[in-house]
Amino acid sequence: MTDILAEARSFATWAHARHTRKGAAREPYLIHLEEVAAFTARHGGDAASIAAAWLHDTVEDCNGPPDAPLDVRFEMLAQWFGADIAALVAELTDDKALPKPDRKRLQLANAPGKSPRAALIKLGDTTTNVRAIGTSPPIHWDGPRARAYLDWAEAVCAALPPGHPTARAELAEALAATRATLA
Repeated sequence: MTDILAEARSFATWAHARHTRKGAAREPYLIHLEEVAAFTARHGGDAASIAAAWLHDTVEDCNGPPDAPLDVRFEMLAQWFGADIAALVAELTDDKALPKPDRKRLQLANAPGKSPRAALIKLGDTTTNVRAIGTSPPIHWDGPRARAYLDWAEAVCAALPPGHPTARAELAEALAATRATLA
């Protein structure tokens, strides 16, 4: 199964090659994906979950019009990585056709229905995003906006199905550290 992890990492590297994080440091986006995959592995995720962690933003962030140079679709992920991994990615993908407030509302509303594996990846995604806000917040975010994001992210993760106590503890530590940094 390690081949699937190497393939997922390679695919994510290709898909996000031009992407950077939103913070002033403009770090390569691949760092975020690596952190989410490592979190998922550290907290007991299986190979499919770790692969999905690498791929969790590919459709959401790399899906252009049919004639775009980069057009990642669920069908592509299913063909390359299998239906199981594509389904996990689908559980974690926002519909970018919706306005951002609607996407955020839906994340909160849909959190209780996540599968245990998707919940673990979501906890990892949120943890790494929370840490990034503490170290290199998005350049156009002020303190109140950053704190509002932390509150919303905490609410989404609290709404996830029970389980993953060590992952939740790591998220709680990240939230506390980032709140202290922003205070």
